[in-house]
Amino acid sequence: MAYDSSIISIDAARLLDRIEQLGQIGRDGGDRLVRLAGSDEDKRGRDALVSWMKEANLEVAVDKIGNIFGIWRASSEDDQAPVMVGSHIDTVIDAGVYDGCYGVLSGIEVIQTLQAAGFVPSRPIVVAAFTNEEGVRYTPDMMGSLVYAGGLSVEEALSSVGTDGSVLGEELERIGYAGCEEPGFLKPHAYVELHIEQGPVLEKEGIQIGAVENLQGISWQRITIEGVANHAGTTPISMRSDAGYAASRVISFLRDRATSSQTPTVATVGCISFEPNAVNIIPSRAIFTVDLRDPNEHSLQAEEAALAAFLTDLAAAEGVKIATERMARFEPVTFDATIVKIVEAASEQRGLTSKRMTSGAGHDAQMIARICPAAMIFVPSIGGISHNPREFTSGPDLVAGANVLLDVISNLASDHEK
Repeated sequence: MAYDSSIISIDAARLLDRIEQLGQIGRDGGDRLVRLAGSDEDKRGRDALVSWMKEANLEVAVDKIGNIFGIWRASSEDDQAPVMVGSHIDTVIDAGVYDGCYGVLSGIEVIQTLQAAGFVPSRPIVVAAFTNEEGVRYTPDMMGSLVYAGGLSVEEALSSVGTDGSVLGEELERIGYAGCEEPGFLKPHAYVELHIEQGPVLEKEGIQIGAVENLQGISWQRITIEGVANHAGTTPISMRSDAGYAASRVISFLRDRATSSQTPTVATVGCISFEPNAVNIIPSRAIFTVDLRDPNEHSLQAEEAALAAFLTDLAAAEGVKIATERMARFEPVTFDATIVKIVEAASEQRGLTSKRMTSGAGHDAQMIARICPAAMIFVPSIGGISHNPREFTSGPDLVAGANVLLDVISNLASDHEK
């Protein structure tokens, strides 16, 4: 069933109110939003989400990794592959209220709007909330969608030990979200994820909708440099095996290479620690992370190889030992061209400006793209700020994105898409 998008729109007040309500669940004593996977705060967020799914008359299912699905079936006999929409509701520490949550809640809103309009989908529509997307308490990030897509066994994921010593499987059991469905029990016909951009491009260029056509590859490594601790005042510079200085050389190398590159490569050292970490002692050990990203797999491999060669030369030059540990590695993803075009067409029909773009952040969509056609929709982030309580997207932009999602999902779930 088709409908005129000029007269059908989501309930803006309902969507914005739910975003605000969910954003208050998980506040700590300092009013920080902290809703880590498997925590009591996560349970309260999940409980609210399930209540809204039931309010929308959705069938709720939970799989063994704790992914939550709200399923709208046109009929009890409809066994076609569903159109899936979703994201996640776990957060980082001291988070904003939109990251992930906006996409999940917009999915529910889309279904309720279609139901009220009398729309009868030709295939089921499913809202998914994936477990542990942020990867703060348990690694890897995007865990729930990775397991769902078959990239990680459910047994390995459930045995993950958290930063606090907890075990994910035990925590999911404790909070009541260790489901019985096998991950992957619903294979989607298509998957669409609505998300705030988490970057400054749309706002800076005055564009309302991002039609995300690809997603950067991600390479995470932990590097340990072993030097020799010694007195900071009595050891000549030429006689030092300084792990701290060697680490600084790596940081400078990464920045200089990215700056001079003709590719959109980005490199970040986000965590670093020194031992013994004293003001008057030359560091004997430096441990730090390297985050490399590029939308082209060949370019990403070239950056990894360049870093490896630099580390070999650095170890010899500075008299240190260097070890690397792979933390995570995801290849770049090219999203489905047909869905991207549908996003662009829906934006134009709504009178909204749009542009094709690359996602610099990882998302559940990159995992689900392994098993079905997938794409993403972005809306502007003010100042490009995310993973921060100052994360903000205006109400009109949130509503515009949800309306585009409404049109895309109705298109994908219509008769001509059988």
